[in-house]
Amino acid sequence: MKFNKLIPELDVKDINKSLNFYVNVLNFKKEYERKGFAFVSYQGSQLMLDELKSDSDWQTGKLEYPYGRGINFQIEVTNIDHIYNLLKKNKFSIKKNKFSIKRKFMENWYECNGELLGNKEFLVMDPDGYLIRFCEELGVKIC
Repeated sequence: MKFNKLIPELDVKDINKSLNFYVNVLNFKKEYERKGFAFVSYQGSQLMLDELKSDSDWQTGKLEYPYGRGINFQIEVTNIDHIYNLLKKNKFSIKKNKFSIKRKFMENWYECNGELLGNKEFLVMDPDGYLIRFCEELGVKIC
């Protein structure tokens, strides 16, 4: 397995609940696991999940739900409809509460160097409050 140059490590309250969400609901692959820790991947994206410890030197302050305030992780996928349907099948809803789809499908075009880059995307909040933005490329348009 090749490790990405940047791999976010997310503090999680309950490793089993997080693994259920990422592996059983979203079909991430569990690359490896040890007590209180797991490394998961999906189509080239990688995440580390680390269960909270009260004596951790890695924390810069007190963690309160939602842990992911101010950040979202974009994960590019080849079939966004499949991911969305997995969430719906597992009783996730389009509501503004935890464990939910936070923003339904949107088509967005972002300007970059005289071109518009298109994405079909949606946001889902994981069990610890991290926002995951799944996206699928729609192509390029000239401005």
